[in-house]
Amino acid sequence: MIIEKEKVRETVEYLSSRTEVKPEIGIILGSGLGAVVKLLEDSIHIPYPDIPNFPVSSVKGHGGKLAFGTYAGKGLVVQEGRVHFYEGLGAAKVMYPLWVMKALGVKTIINTNAAGGINPNFAGGDLMLVKDHINFMFTNPLIGPNDESIGPRFPDISEAYNPELGEIARHAAEKIGIKLQSGILISFPGPSYETRAEIAMAIKLGADAVGMSTVPEAIVSSYLGLRFLAITFISNLVSPTRTEPLTHKDVTRAAARASKNLAALIGEIIKEMG
Repeated sequence: MIIEKEKVRETVEYLSSRTEVKPEIGIILGSGLGAVVKLLEDSIHIPYPDIPNFPVSSVKGHGGKLAFGTYAGKGLVVQEGRVHFYEGLGAAKVMYPLWVMKALGVKTIINTNAAGGINPNFAGGDLMLVKDHINFMFTNPLIGPNDESIGPRFPDISEAYNPELGEIARHAAEKIGIKLQSGILISFPGPSYETRAEIAMAIKLGADAVGMSTVPEAIVSSYLGLRFLAITFISNLVSPTRTEPLTHKDVTRAAARASKNLAALIGEIIKEMG
């Protein structure tokens, strides 16, 4: 995957003209998880359409703004809503915000997403630390020509989910009394939800939650040398025997209820990052 460096430079120049914040942490927010933005002090929010070359999400429940601010003495940039592969913009456009964050000076990515829980020990409303993933999106964001000056043709992503950050997240959750599950995320391309047979397959493969994002971000972050932490909100439980229909409104409504806990956890993680 080749990103046009000149376009990234143009985006960064525009953003730098709008804020003096020098972000070291980038946060990506999933459906309905916007409460995390309230952590920011002295924040500025820039709509995606105003940012040169920046992708714009068409999905309800995604804020569509890039927010800058500080928290616990650290500069943050928060992506209020992501663009998904199923929106048809192509891998380079969907992953563009990560290249911009890297160019802005970000060293660590905290990624959030809403997903269905398939581990029977989980409950709707749980937060899950992603320890690994299964890529069932039938593509890889690094497909295409490679620029060796940026990253290797064949990157090792066996530790895409940074173990040190994982330990910090576990300690932070314990400290503030928030239950934090741990598991494997399997991602399908969407936008349709999974069939009963696909859920049964995911269970047999050892997955604990199923979603439509995060895997591409983990791959590209690892490629770019960014530390990556992913926290999944379990919006609902799914099983091969479910009979009730699932809607995006259900997911975003549940996420909004859990957003406060997620914000508290991310805030504590940032404090403990030192």
